[in-house]
Amino acid sequence: METAFRGGAPKTDRTRSTFVFGNVFFHLHSVRTHRWSLRWATTWGLGMATFAAFVITLVTGILLMFYYKPFPDVAYQSIKDIHFVVPTGRFMRNIHRWAGNVMVVTVILHMARAFYTAAYRKPREFNWLMGMALLVVTLGLSFTGYLLPWDQLAYWAITIGANIAASPQEVTNALGITQHFDPGGLQRLILLGSDTVGPEALIRFYLLHVMILPLVLALIVAVHFWRIRKDGGLARPVDADQRVGPITGTYPVFTEQPKKTYQLAAIVRGKTAAVGKGPEATVPSMPHLFYGELAVLMLTTLICVALALLSDAPLKELANPMVPENPAKAPWYFLGLQELVSFSAFMGGIGIPTIVLLGLGLIPYLDRETEGTGEWFGGPGGKKLAMRSLLVGFGASLAIESFVIHFGWLREWFPHIPQLVITAINPGTLLTLAYGAYSVWCVKKYSSTRAGAMALFTCFLCGFIVLTVIGTYFRGPNWVFYWSPSQWPGH
Repeated sequence: METAFRGGAPKTDRTRSTFVFGNVFFHLHSVRTHRWSLRWATTWGLGMATFAAFVITLVTGILLMFYYKPFPDVAYQSIKDIHFVVPTGRFMRNIHRWAGNVMVVTVILHMARAFYTAAYRKPREFNWLMGMALLVVTLGLSFTGYLLPWDQLAYWAITIGANIAASPQEVTNALGITQHFDPGGLQRLILLGSDTVGPEALIRFYLLHVMILPLVLALIVAVHFWRIRKDGGLARPVDADQRVGPITGTYPVFTEQPKKTYQLAAIVRGKTAAVGKGPEATVPSMPHLFYGELAVLMLTTLICVALALLSDAPLKELANPMVPENPAKAPWYFLGLQELVSFSAFMGGIGIPTIVLLGLGLIPYLDRETEGTGEWFGGPGGKKLAMRSLLVGFGASLAIESFVIHFGWLREWFPHIPQLVITAINPGTLLTLAYGAYSVWCVKKYSSTRAGAMALFTCFLCGFIVLTVIGTYFRGPNWVFYWSPSQWPGH
């Protein structure tokens, strides 16, 4: 033990700081943490909860790999063995599935937290992009894991995903150029390795799920954590020191005589946010921050275990390409997209998601304001703007969906209307334009880019929720709207 922990138990602020600084796993943290960052209301532990869920999926996924066989003729049977024969196999599969869902939820909430506290602003622009990459890879991990059970649910959900990948053909077919230029077909071929969902697709999804995407995600997480430290910790108001009040019970360790000199580091002034700042209003990360992180880790584990005990991971009949599921539904986090895809495959599956991602990526570079940084709903408009945007976001999506469900759309009214018109003018594009127009109005009303960004982000979040709920609970066979599954037509 002495060879592993050479400094002994950390008992003073200096040895606690040295413990963090010299530990390969902990040195991504700063040795001291601002007390504003330790408030629960600052982050609600969402970043740590996401990391905890990732660790749980990683550990349980490795255990499942001992029994899973990634070949169509045995994959389903191996999942049944895990579920019914392998000791604790059902529990491991359940907790793996629920931890993956918890990770999707927490990474979305974590991103929303960063946005509503304006934590994307300078110097954190790059880390915001890392957070976006984290969201995309997390969705990719969940999606690729969906096919592995090789049951009816998985097979037809992946078929929908492959059709979305091929959706640019909606435009190229209308233009009559698919035989010369077919990006949709290429995307589908890269995804499946074949024209249909088969053995090639299963082995690709398996490799992506157990090797490539976890490595990419681990790299992104490491860079994300490292950038938090290099950018001066979590975003906080300029008067955060005054808000948390004077510190008591600790002493400023940096005023002690240093035990080491760092040569060039002593004469070259760096550019990080911590340069030139003292330890005021900070406390040692060990134990204050680590205890908080440990609490979030335990709470996340408890939630995953409870969900795993209450609900089993689904397993339907063996995949049968000759018997399509009706309705065939994508994973819940893609059901909002599936609702849009039902209007236009290209705009719903490729066009609108690309616009949203580009907008999210540009926000840190367009918003150069400083008011409200580090505060919930900070900036011009504040909470009132957020509440108004909630009403607009929910109201617009519900109004457009209600209209389409009751009266149909252009294809029903004009059966011979050109496909390009349907692609350009559909409920999804109208909803996007309505949100965009409201955002521009907010920019002018408040003379603030931040106000427009908060309006647009809130509206799209509301639209995502409404479309996901409708796709999950109110769409039945042939994607027809039903108030209840009991109204579905019988066979």
